[in-house]
Amino acid sequence: MKIITRTNAGLSLLLILVMLLSSFMLIKPADKPTFYLIGDSTVKNGKGKGDGGLWGWGNYIAGYFDTTKIAVENDALGGTSSRTFQTMGLWDKVLTKIKPGDFVIMQFGHNDSGALDDTVRARGTIKGIGDDQQEIYNPIRKMKEVVHTYGWYMKKYITDIKAKGATPIICSPIPRNTWKDGKSAGRNNENSYGQWACEIGAQTGIFFIDLNKMIVDDYDAEGEAKVKSTYFGTDATHTLELGAQLNARFVIQGIRSFNLLGLNKYLK
Repeated sequence: MKIITRTNAGLSLLLILVMLLSSFMLIKPADKPTFYLIGDSTVKNGKGKGDGGLWGWGNYIAGYFDTTKIAVENDALGGTSSRTFQTMGLWDKVLTKIKPGDFVIMQFGHNDSGALDDTVRARGTIKGIGDDQQEIYNPIRKMKEVVHTYGWYMKKYITDIKAKGATPIICSPIPRNTWKDGKSAGRNNENSYGQWACEIGAQTGIFFIDLNKMIVDDYDAEGEAKVKSTYFGTDATHTLELGAQLNARFVIQGIRSFNLLGLNKYLK
C-alpha cells in the first residue's frame, strides 16, 4: 500500500498550483494596442470636452474603431507646437507608454510659426525641415534653449516612435477659415507646414495624410458661406463640432487609403 506523506502531499499541491498558474499565463490575452493622437488644439480643444463650443477632430476618432480590440488615446494639447509639446515634457509622458504594435498620429504646425523667444508663448520653430538651429534665451522657461526646425522636431517624434516598435503617421495641418475670390485660402502646401509635413513623410518613409488638401478640396466644393456658417465659430482656426467631425472623417479616409497600414484592421 502506498503511503502519502505530508511532504508528498505538499509537493503534489505545489505542482498543481504551478500547472494552474502556467495555464493562466498561457491563456491570458495580450495587451491590446493603443492608437495615440498628439497635436495642438485642432486635434483636442480644451480638455477634450470642447472649449466654448470648439472641438478638435481627435475627439471623434475613437468612434470609428473597435475599442474592444484597440484603445484610442488623445494626448494632444491646445497651444502647443511641435517644439513645446516636447520641451514641456508632454511627449516624454506619451513615449513612456508606447509599446510595440502601437500607432501614433501627429499633426502640428498651427503654432510653429510664432516667435522663438517672445514673452507670451515662445513656441515657434525655425521654418523648414533642415538641420538649422538657433540658441535663444527662453523667457518662459527662464533658460537657454537650442531651437530647431519644424522638420527636426517632427523627425524626432518619428524616430522615437519607430524605436519603440510602433507605427508613426503624420498629417498636414488642417486649413484655416480664410478665403480669397470664393476659394479657400487655407491651402497649406507650398513653402509651409503642409508641404514640409509631406516632405518629412517622403524622407522618412512613413504614412502621410494630406489632411490639409482633403479638407480644402471639400471646402471649395461646399462653398464659403456654408463652411463659415457650419464648421467655424468666432475665429478662423478652431472648428465647431460639425467641423471637427468632418475633419475626423477625412483622417479616417486617409487611414483607410493605406493598404499596408495595420491600423486599418481595427476600424469598424
